[in-house]
Amino acid sequence: MAADVSGGALAKVSGISSSMLSRIERGLVSPSVETLERLANGLGVPASRFFGDQARRTDFCHVRAGQGVVVDRVGAVSDYRYELLGHLLSGNLFVEPYLVTLLPGADPYVTFQHPGLKFLYFLSGEVRYRYGGKVVEVRSGDSLLFEATALHGIETIQDQPVSYLSVVFTLRE
Repeated sequence: MAADVSGGALAKVSGISSSMLSRIERGLVSPSVETLERLANGLGVPASRFFGDQARRTDFCHVRAGQGVVVDRVGAVSDYRYELLGHLLSGNLFVEPYLVTLLPGADPYVTFQHPGLKFLYFLSGEVRYRYGGKVVEVRSGDSLLFEATALHGIETIQDQPVSYLSVVFTLRE
């Protein structure tokens, strides 16, 4: 909503005068916490938005289609192609998104294990995916989210081609 509202409309919906809003915008007055709350409600955003240093944010990565870096991962399974779609370190959270494609010679592999959380979103194909003692049928459009320290991976490839988005979230100290 923030970009779709005029100053006058924001003042009205926030319950403050247009002149007060103008003085706040120009840095002539410091608004009270109550006024900040009213403005945040009027904009439909949390009041904390006013305190973030958005100009200095560097946690952004853009990778054009087909331009990800093909990664030869340590311990990578033969014929599993990993295309790194970017990476991000924000505070102590490290995020690695991969496009994983099972090439024609790929075999099932159920002994992946690493720190962090993993999110998988299947783009094509159908597999049986093992997580610890559980096995689920997964196909295009399905997603999985799990703690990656347990053994996990594709137990059976049922319908190819198989590709999925794999995002690993790891806390760094």
